[in-house]
Amino acid sequence: MARETTTKPKKLLAPSTKRLAVGDRAPDFNLTSADGRGVALGDLLERSVIVYFYPAALTPGCTKEACDFRDAQAKLTKAGYVVVGISPDDVDRLNHFKTQEKLKFPLLSDADLKVHVRYGTWAEKSMYGKTTVGVLRSTFVIGTDGKIQHAMYGHKASGHVDRLLRLLDL
Repeated sequence: MARETTTKPKKLLAPSTKRLAVGDRAPDFNLTSADGRGVALGDLLERSVIVYFYPAALTPGCTKEACDFRDAQAKLTKAGYVVVGISPDDVDRLNHFKTQEKLKFPLLSDADLKVHVRYGTWAEKSMYGKTTVGVLRSTFVIGTDGKIQHAMYGHKASGHVDRLLRLLDL
């Protein structure tokens, strides 16, 4: 008997064609966090917001990046920033990741990838000569006015937070 398979909706989405730039208004979002609460960008804008998109919780690169943000969180908070991570993972996986790595900032689920598309992070990418569509590791710094202050697409996980801290003069 043939085994029936289903394709997840994210495989069917077309890649993003527009990237955000400095000065653009950050697309609003309202996503579910690892602890089941709704988190909206508009509710965070009393401080500057660092939103980073990552492919998958509990993977080596994404764990490295999340732990680097965790380790820099006190410095970022003191400077007036709040950190938020967004991935296509479901809430249960995010909760496990947050607990396992002792992450204190919100991890948000964008399982239908609508926010990824709006931020230009669901994109074509090339690895080892093969082109695929997936999450492009990206980070955005959003001012209290809701505008993009920095937009970084396609960065490597390792060393990214240190580069961001230098960019922010921290």
